[in-house]
Amino acid sequence: MDKQDKILIIGAGLCGSLLALRLAQRGYKVEVFESRPDLRKVDISAGRSINLALSDRGLKALRLCGLEDVAKEICIPMLGRLMHDDKGNTFSSNYSGRAGEYINSISRGDLNGILLTEAEKHENVTLYFNKKCEKIDIINTVSYFLDSETKEEFSVTADVIFGSDGAGSSLRKSYVSERNFLFSYSQNYLNHGYKELEIPADKTGKHQISKAHLHIWPRGDFMLIALPNMDGSFTVTLFLSYNEGEFNFENLISEEKITAFFEKEFPDALALIPNIKEEFKNNPTGPLGTIKCSPWSFKNNTLLIGDSSHAIVPFYGQGMNASFEDVVVLDSCLDQNLDSWMAVFQAYEKARKHNTDSIADLAVDNFHEMKDHVSNPIFKEKRKIEMDLEKTFPTQYSSKYSLVTFNENIGYNEAMNRGRAQDKALLSLIEDKTINTNSEMSEQELKIVLDKVLQETNEILQKH
Repeated sequence: MDKQDKILIIGAGLCGSLLALRLAQRGYKVEVFESRPDLRKVDISAGRSINLALSDRGLKALRLCGLEDVAKEICIPMLGRLMHDDKGNTFSSNYSGRAGEYINSISRGDLNGILLTEAEKHENVTLYFNKKCEKIDIINTVSYFLDSETKEEFSVTADVIFGSDGAGSSLRKSYVSERNFLFSYSQNYLNHGYKELEIPADKTGKHQISKAHLHIWPRGDFMLIALPNMDGSFTVTLFLSYNEGEFNFENLISEEKITAFFEKEFPDALALIPNIKEEFKNNPTGPLGTIKCSPWSFKNNTLLIGDSSHAIVPFYGQGMNASFEDVVVLDSCLDQNLDSWMAVFQAYEKARKHNTDSIADLAVDNFHEMKDHVSNPIFKEKRKIEMDLEKTFPTQYSSKYSLVTFNENIGYNEAMNRGRAQDKALLSLIEDKTINTNSEMSEQELKIVLDKVLQETNEILQKH
């Protein structure tokens, strides 16, 4: 490893731009190639999530690069979920029983722009836009590009190549096509897609519904969610089956049926979306998939990072946070003073792979929870007890959601295993009527519940 090594990063999205910044801060020479135009100059958000959930793991990565405070300036704190039933009634559920634990709605484009600008301040970083990577010779570390403006084809040779080019990664495709090593790859789609709509700001530029919540309209087989934007609007996302159920993306093709669907299932949301027919017909429908693969590196000179190695569905709000955490873990491997890029990449994958597999599984689980379970009475009981336990015993108990979202110093795998065991223990106590959820429990009664949950959780973990 040498600070004079020429490092090439393919993809200038959130992960690629953060990686470029961190490597530059460490003194490496970095060139970044992006297929799209510079998002600081051209709007390229069509078809992609406009805003994302930023939580503790992502903030830790931004803190590492000195940008946490800058990012927080464009964040809108969301304290919990606000559920909307089909009659227009609402009920809220905080994300944590502890004070100060919440997630943030943040603009993908604005955050990406901040990272690009910060990376570009370093003399050892060069950014190239409108340069689409066509293929990579992973044996000789040569990348082949097409300039989308001039139509010129050219190649770039590097010492090290990072593929941070998302779910459609050209580096991963080159791994698949390379026959000189064993590469495992899976890509699994939900039968649901997503479409983005908008609740505009009111006439005074204010939010029409609470900006302190992530709004969910759970309907069993499908759902609507809404996240607040800084300009007073909300980005609304419909998650719906492509071809199953009375209403699906394949049969919602007429204005009459679109209107009938929203009037029946989301009447209060429909009243807030004035351009529903135009937006529904014109905005793209995106797929929801999970990507797992192995190995992430080839020899000593290429590495998949971020969504290119572990794309996940968005239902835990951890996609960006997990990719940012990749940079933190890679940075810690660089701190180990290993003797080669190969050693660094192997240490990185060993530390990271089981955690990214876990958050991928948790994200699919949370899809079913959000569209259905959040309105289930037993789920409501469990969440109330969890909130009470976190509030009363903040250092002794954290729910599965809190372990994943607010405990950035434990891995996703540990959070998943402990969280699932806790869920099983709590649900068992509720179903056995061991816990009386019909009345408020005293601190002494809650302590008895805590001890039972922790004991049963540890027994479940020991069995596995």
